[in-house]
Amino acid sequence: MIRVAILVVSSKIAGGQEEDQGKAALAQLVESIPASLASYGVVSDERQAIRERLVSLCESEAFDVVLTVGGTGVRPTDVVPEVTREVVEKEIPGIGEAMRQESLKKVQTAMLSRGTAGIYEDTLIINLPGSPRGARENLNVVLPVLEHTIEKIQGR
Repeated sequence: MIRVAILVVSSKIAGGQEEDQGKAALAQLVESIPASLASYGVVSDERQAIRERLVSLCESEAFDVVLTVGGTGVRPTDVVPEVTREVVEKEIPGIGEAMRQESLKKVQTAMLSRGTAGIYEDTLIINLPGSPRGARENLNVVLPVLEHTIEKIQGR
């Protein structure tokens, strides 16, 4: 079974100023893959904090996939794609391209999404948008190739 970690990137949620609206929906979606949600955490929109959590999750060797949620837009605090590119050893730009392409069929602002994906050691990192609906829709784009991608990354 695929082991998934979700990392929500939001200073408002991390600081308790906003409620995490997407946790239940994302957990349900992950479990439908089928996969197990082995970790769920929130981190503020700070480059170093995001970097440290991504590296920590990947180096624990417990997760096949780390899904980041939020921080992929054009706000000054949206730095998740940049941090992901700093962390990964191999970028997989086609995942971000496919998510944007599918999202553009539904909403024009999808062209502002900058999410990407890549590999750190043997863990796949995928950046999802911050809205629960956007995160679900984007993850659904990746699901058909998720298991195959993980098998290839892990040399199986």
